[in-house]
Amino acid sequence: MGKILMPWRNSKNLPERLAAIRAGLPAGTELELCWQDEARVGQKNAITRRWARRGTRPRAPHDQRTKWAYIFGAICPAKGKAAGLVMPFADTEAMQVHLAEISATVDRGAHSVILLDQAGWHMSATLVIPDNITLLPLPPRSPGLNPVENLWQFMRDNWLSNRVFTSYDDIVAHCCDAWNKLLDRPWKITSIGLRDWAHGF
Repeated sequence: MGKILMPWRNSKNLPERLAAIRAGLPAGTELELCWQDEARVGQKNAITRRWARRGTRPRAPHDQRTKWAYIFGAICPAKGKAAGLVMPFADTEAMQVHLAEISATVDRGAHSVILLDQAGWHMSATLVIPDNITLLPLPPRSPGLNPVENLWQFMRDNWLSNRVFTSYDDIVAHCCDAWNKLLDRPWKITSIGLRDWAHGF
């Protein structure tokens, strides 16, 4: 069974942590370095910048209702691949389903090291972690170390903002459509997700 490791202090000791993980695996096992996060998308949506003719004030709809869904997303920037689900709640049960989805995308014979924040459902003792996954929590209060945050911004700016969702099903449909558009752009996953401090050694 996979495991949850203790959080690491900063990006400088990541190579040591990965070397320790590799030492516990069969010789020659490839490590896939991934990041995971969730984004809430709902009717009370963000308004982002829009192109408009100089001197005009473009309009954008803004809903006051409060239905939402969560996109659970994980990316492997070095390979330009991702695994995602749209879920009604962000909790341990949803995380368990997402881990199974991630496990299915790990290359055969490889082992995925997933960097993620320390949300309660990420660190739950009741999680059953697949054998081909190790969870490596990020340091506390460091969202800048998770490139999935930048991915959410890209998806909101291009596909999810400046709209009114008619219902929960409409939210789910738009989230699925946005995620599938991202999967069709592996080069975008790589360009947004690669980090020198994580992939440059």
